[in-house]
Amino acid sequence: MISFLFDPFAYDFMVRAFATSLISSIVCAVLSCWLVLVGWSLMGDAVSHAVFPGVVLAYIAGVPFALGAVVFGFLAVGLIGVVRDTSRVKEDAAIGIVFTTLFAFGLVLISVTPSQTDLNHIIFGNLLGVSKADLVQIFVLGVATLAVLMLKRRDFTLFAFDPVHAHAIGLRPKLIGAVLLALLALTCVVGLQAVGVILVVAMLIIPGATASLLTDSFGRMLLIAPAVATVCSVVGLYVSYYLDASPGGLVVMAQGIAFLLVYLFSPSQGLVTARRGGTARLTGDEQRAGSGAAERN
Repeated sequence: MISFLFDPFAYDFMVRAFATSLISSIVCAVLSCWLVLVGWSLMGDAVSHAVFPGVVLAYIAGVPFALGAVVFGFLAVGLIGVVRDTSRVKEDAAIGIVFTTLFAFGLVLISVTPSQTDLNHIIFGNLLGVSKADLVQIFVLGVATLAVLMLKRRDFTLFAFDPVHAHAIGLRPKLIGAVLLALLALTCVVGLQAVGVILVVAMLIIPGATASLLTDSFGRMLLIAPAVATVCSVVGLYVSYYLDASPGGLVVMAQGIAFLLVYLFSPSQGLVTARRGGTARLTGDEQRAGSGAAERN
């Protein structure tokens, strides 16, 4: 058992993979609580794909990936708003049009960009190929994002529950929404190093959705979501090491399985639990009805 637990840490690339996966999972999980609460799951999908060409252009220009990601994240949101407000196209369709077009633009950029680096790792992730410099960038962006989320958590939460009340007490809902979108773009940069642009959306949605089925308290959600994501990250990496399979894919699969288990067996919201409770209540009602009939006879 000791050998099973510690063998992966004999390799530096696995140590960096664990560190990258843990940082990415925690940051994405914390942000996912607000995305689920606000109802921005589709927006998270859009931004995670829309930052793709920004990251490629940042690579070409030799500037930090985060800069390109934030610029294209806001560009995507702006384009979605323009299409929605100036046509009969609804928001969900506008989101689909914008993020697929920008994602395709990123694919074109990769195909015509000469590079000694395999830029396809941006799409699919390269958890086992994270360098020390990449890990430092991920750590800095992750800590900065978490710090802002924690420092402004009350403002973000009030914005999510009641933006009208937030405006009434002197907050600026549009500015808060813009900050949340900027943090979403930065989080995408953190997550794409681990699982790539395609799967990062799962890390931005599944932990928050899982936590929402386990508690009605938003404060507890902020603890449960990263805890679930952390366990799934560790489990996914161990399985990938011993099966020689995709680490990013297995991390996300672990999160999906965790959601399924909670969906079925959550004490308060689980599908199976609710049916058992309904059966138990029905049985009790039948017994009481039988007793009443016996007394009348």
